[in-house]
Amino acid sequence: MNYYAITAKFSLITLHFSPKFITFAPMNPQKKRLLGLTPTELKALVGSLGMPAFTAKQVAQWLYEKHVKSIDEMTNLSKRNRELLSAEYEVGAMEPIDCQRSKDGTIKYLFPVLTSTPSPLPSLFVETVFIPDHDRATLCVSCQVGCKMNCLFCQTGKQGWQGNLTAADILNQIYALPEVDQLTNIVFMGQGEPMDNLDAVLRITEIMTADWGWQWSPKRITVSSVGVRNKLKRFLDESPCHVAISMHSPLHEQRLQLMPAEKAMPLEETIALLKQYDFTHQRRCSFEYICFGGLNDTPLYGREIVRLLEGLECRVNLIRFHEIPNVDLPASDEKRMEALRDYLTAHGITTTIRASRGQDIFAACGLLSTAHQSQQSH
Repeated sequence: MNYYAITAKFSLITLHFSPKFITFAPMNPQKKRLLGLTPTELKALVGSLGMPAFTAKQVAQWLYEKHVKSIDEMTNLSKRNRELLSAEYEVGAMEPIDCQRSKDGTIKYLFPVLTSTPSPLPSLFVETVFIPDHDRATLCVSCQVGCKMNCLFCQTGKQGWQGNLTAADILNQIYALPEVDQLTNIVFMGQGEPMDNLDAVLRITEIMTADWGWQWSPKRITVSSVGVRNKLKRFLDESPCHVAISMHSPLHEQRLQLMPAEKAMPLEETIALLKQYDFTHQRRCSFEYICFGGLNDTPLYGREIVRLLEGLECRVNLIRFHEIPNVDLPASDEKRMEALRDYLTAHGITTTIRASRGQDIFAACGLLSTAHQSQQSH
């Protein structure tokens, strides 16, 4: 069953499951998507169709300021130009096909996607998590189907890697979100390693922050990474958005066991790179640290974290471990996590314990996976 057949198959489920879903025009496999294109690309596009150059700015406004569902809604384009554009292109926004709601208010959406790289699977999906919290509403966005990093504690890594998302499919998780108007923050902490799909991620952060785009402050966007050689430096050079590094252990050998990426770019090198940048004003640097009971939450680890981070303006987020099948790692208890938090804070590192959200719907940190949905679509 192909991508479009899957979309049709689930359309009734979508309407039944959540009447708040936005209704977009069905995707046409013969047409290209406007979503994710920059003004320069739009200018070349309209020029190839014989339209005046200013049409590109109009299309960009309809996409990124007014968030239209179809080309027919671009009413300041002439009827002829709308017809020319519609003959080859469509907006390309795609509604989620399913959602699950947690008792704590978290919502996990399932989006069908087209990857920019070939996949042996006929239909692919990603999960996106909406997390409302008082006056904040954060969206956890995915950038790959599965992940190559294969961190021991992460369910996404157990899925393997099926491909990079296109810029359109990354942006669509925001564009087609029923709660899009409530969003205050976006974190690239869903499925996949953002630096492993850096071109697409940089394009989306540009669209979200540019004057011609959504005009968000870069301070509302955080991009995570395990640390990928060269890619992390490029991100730091080209994007003003916040960065979050997955640490999980300050010790090389233990981190290598937990995170194979440690071999290619050791944490010490990652931190040395970060120390070359200014995190004292607009941009923030943080470290994500899943706590495993008795393994990485003792005073020894606190001392090593302090040693490594000396001289770097940053914060540490302690995260509860959520068990996944066939992985024998113990979860830390509240007392140990609080002791580690207090030790780091006392030594000048702002440290918080992140609230666990959406665990009952497998939306919490490390639990995202669409392997089951992809297998069912065969």
